Amino acid sequence: MSNHSHKPQKFLVSAVDGYPLDASAWINHSETLFSTRAVVIINPATSVHSRYYSHFANYLYANGFDVVTYDYRGIGNSRPESLRGFDASWIDWGTQDFEGILRFVATRFRGQPIHVVAHSVGGFLVGLAESNHLVSRVFTMGAQFAYWKDYALPRRLAMFWRWHVVMPALAAIFGYFPGSRLGWLEDTPLGVVHDWTARYPRFEDAYRTGRRAMTSERRQQLVERFSQMKGETLALSISDDDFGTIPAINRLLDYFKNSPVIHLRVAPSMLGLTQIGHFAFFNNRFKDSLWRIPLSWLRDGRIPEDSPGQLITKKQEHEPSDQ
Repeated sequence: MSNHSHKPQKFLVSAVDGYPLDASAWINHSETLFSTRAVVIINPATSVHSRYYSHFANYLYANGFDVVTYDYRGIGNSRPESLRGFDASWIDWGTQDFEGILRFVATRFRGQPIHVVAHSVGGFLVGLAESNHLVSRVFTMGAQFAYWKDYALPRRLAMFWRWHVVMPALAAIFGYFPGSRLGWLEDTPLGVVHDWTARYPRFEDAYRTGRRAMTSERRQQLVERFSQMKGETLALSISDDDFGTIPAINRLLDYFKNSPVIHLRVAPSMLGLTQIGHFAFFNNRFKDSLWRIPLSWLRDGRIPEDSPGQLITKKQEHEPSDQ
């Protein structure tokens, strides 16, 4: 593996509805056969700038993959000058933005297998895309859609207060959530705040009433899209991730009815650490440890034999007893 850093190419990619998305691509010109060199799309977490994943993207590039990162509408370099009154939602991010990137990749990297690395809500968005049947393999980190009763105890009530009371209240005042002023992620469009703060165990039920209401046919159509995705999925979760609890991860995985799924749960203590949490996985310090897991999965569809972690069943709701 080469350790050099590569400067990506910059693109403006049109979402399905024409909205311009800022994207970056690490493109290999190696001797690897074009037809077997996969391209990896990285789906960020909610309100996280795509540049946060640049070290990981460069790592995959150095290991022979082509890689595409991008910002959802309203985030990072894909945001308008003002977010006040700007209309964007998780549904838009999946059906318009990720779908647009997927179509771009299928055309620009024609003939190459398409894989996805998805962080947090990025894993949820995979299921919303009409063309997700094009995806061969998925690796998710802490992927869920923020149903509050799945948050980890004992911080559940504090998280509910922060993300489901304070965040929507500020968003109502400002017309968007001013997260950057508070050090709480990027500024976030109002519609995304509404989606995040919905209090339903099934995501589609949040769209039964209100200004974002959908017909029952449209809601069912979105649910059925998850079943179109047949690529194999490795869902990684971290035991001290307050968002990515076992019930939260399994709640999302249950939607992917036709995707072969493996759920691997890692405790920080397995690496001699006291904490990792929801965001640290993509920090460069894990390139020689945790990053080997997605590398092996994306390359061979396997978990390294010496990988830390324990496999979790879909019916399991609690931490493995020997962690």
